Amino acid sequence: MAKLWQTTSTKLHPLAEKYTVGNDYILDQKILPFDLDASAAHAQALKKLGILSQDELKKLLSGLEEIRALHAKGEFPITQADEDCHTAIENYLVKKLGDLGKKIHTCRSRNDQVLVATRLYTRKKLKQISRELIGLEKVFLAMAKKYQFIPMPGYTHTRRAMPSSIGHWAAAYFEELTNNHMILETAYKLNDQNPLGAAAGYGINFDIDRRLTTKLLKFKRLQINSLYCVNSRGSTESYILSVLTQIMMTIGRLANEMIWFTTPEFNFFHLPGEFTTGSSIMPQKRNPDVFEIARSNVGVIVALQTQVKDISKNLISGYNRDTQLTKEPLIKGLGIARRSLEIMALAMSKIKPNKEVLMRSLTPELFAAFEANKLVKNGMAFRDAYQQIKENLDKLTVHDPVAAIKEVISLGGPGNLGLQYYKIDRPL
Repeated sequence: MAKLWQTTSTKLHPLAEKYTVGNDYILDQKILPFDLDASAAHAQALKKLGILSQDELKKLLSGLEEIRALHAKGEFPITQADEDCHTAIENYLVKKLGDLGKKIHTCRSRNDQVLVATRLYTRKKLKQISRELIGLEKVFLAMAKKYQFIPMPGYTHTRRAMPSSIGHWAAAYFEELTNNHMILETAYKLNDQNPLGAAAGYGINFDIDRRLTTKLLKFKRLQINSLYCVNSRGSTESYILSVLTQIMMTIGRLANEMIWFTTPEFNFFHLPGEFTTGSSIMPQKRNPDVFEIARSNVGVIVALQTQVKDISKNLISGYNRDTQLTKEPLIKGLGIARRSLEIMALAMSKIKPNKEVLMRSLTPELFAAFEANKLVKNGMAFRDAYQQIKENLDKLTVHDPVAAIKEVISLGGPGNLGLQYYKIDRPL
């Protein structure tokens, strides 16, 4: 079928077509259902404008639903010759409905068409990420409550420092995840704007009702300036990937800690075999590949964010085909973040602390600051207490770890987690 821009007098070299289309037509299988949603809303705006009759609207909507059904069965191909799902949809409608199918593109461009479809796709994916993130929040809050006073060494400079607890460690992750959800909300809000009707970026000489499509597509707000609608492609994706990077940095630290804390050398946690893989040569191996892949995916997300920023920087106002290449990193990043949160919530829900090992893990030097503060409570200046303890580190003994933890009563410390102040986030 013909390209939307092609006439009998224009012919694209096959190699130029292959190079410029790239894998966009493959990626658009993910975007297509959302293009159908936007096309249905656009058709209703065309009906209100008088471009379509009620009967024509009904036929177009029926044609769009046929495409949806075919796509669901894997029977709606998008070819390299189509370039994208937008062309494939219009070509199908023209083949089925004749001249009526040619009306669907009135008052729009593929520029705002891909923008709105991508926004709808991203909105759905951000909601999924929100649910997975909240799932991990629930796991850590449950851990903090259940293992509140099970001892665990606290580290600074990757060296043992002070007594802590599983509850303290888990509550720290819970609070970090709630902050991650907070910035996820900002990404969702930025994305939740309707660009449909911006056309190629310079508006159209029809008073099409953009508020109608905003309402039909359930966007929170209308993105008004038509030029900025087009200019925002790339910057919106970049911000979303920045937020996903922050979330994945939390996942990466967790993954790294679990890799180390489940080694025989630490043995703080038991890692169920269902989350490990084996070796082709060493029969005894149980490898923490789930955590290793999660850790490495942080670098992938950072690279995707950088890719979008580099593509988008310094472009002149208006549409530039460079931004076609922001679609794949966005889709990849959304998928990686969702899957990483999902598997980490599952794995962490099965992890169990090795209580006996942890009870023995608090060695005497961890209580140095604890002993210095006991001297302070008896009237000694802190610096003098510090010096006295430092000169007598070899005389320190291990206290009752649980009792010691419970004495750290400052809000947010191991003995006063403040769990009553925590609330699970609400899904987007």
